[in-house]
Amino acid sequence: MTWSPPDLRGKICIVTGASRGVGKGIALGLGEAGATVYVTGRSETAGALPGTIGETADAVRALGGVGLAVRCDHAIDEEVEALFARVDAEHGRVDVLVNNAFAIPEGKLTAPFWELPIAQWDVMHRVGLRSHYVAAWHAAQRMVPARRGLIVNVSSFGAKIQAVNVAYGVGKAGVDRMSRDMGRELAPHGVLAVSIWPGIVKTERLLLEPERLGFDPSKGESPQFSGRAVACLAADPRAIEHAGEALVVAELGEHYGFPDLDGSRPRSMRRDRAR
Repeated sequence: MTWSPPDLRGKICIVTGASRGVGKGIALGLGEAGATVYVTGRSETAGALPGTIGETADAVRALGGVGLAVRCDHAIDEEVEALFARVDAEHGRVDVLVNNAFAIPEGKLTAPFWELPIAQWDVMHRVGLRSHYVAAWHAAQRMVPARRGLIVNVSSFGAKIQAVNVAYGVGKAGVDRMSRDMGRELAPHGVLAVSIWPGIVKTERLLLEPERLGFDPSKGESPQFSGRAVACLAADPRAIEHAGEALVVAELGEHYGFPDLDGSRPRSMRRDRAR
């Protein structure tokens, strides 16, 4: 049975940190559904890792969506404010915000917390937890009066299990708590806020640095698998029932019936750990 993406033509979406990785995959999943996607990030030219916001926007267009690249450093509040002002000027609304921007510090990551520099905490939480809050603050001010909208905060199993390091886990747990409380405050206004937990994702960084990040990418999901999950949530009028929840991407795949790019059906890591 062939899966077809939902129809999101006319939906105005912002995906932060979308030059590569999960953010790029989510932008492509929305583009595949025909959405207009503002692709934000700092990468306008390729660096140590492949991927730029322009390349992602081009790929969104190639899949049938409308891709718009906007350089935005999500550590700088004024640049985030300017991003939303531009979307206001061009479309007058925001239907979907995906908070994915995240900064990975330089140097060793997988070590006891006392062996790592304190600055790693600040790097991971400023562009990650705090930047998600700032973008959601702007989005909510637009979505609440419209009584519709979706805010997705990209979290991970690291919110519950020990992964990468202490600062990473605390940041992801904070994202989930933020989603829970935002979800409860927004739901009466018709706006859905959730976290999503991808599995192990075959991002450009993980494929290049598996030992540094501490994960084996060999059986991982594609980044676009998460994008299909977000597209299905955006199209589902009953998704508000999940307000504030942390949703596993593989379990959303089972619920909505979408496969990964290679046709596979990734298993939920939560269920695997429970076996």
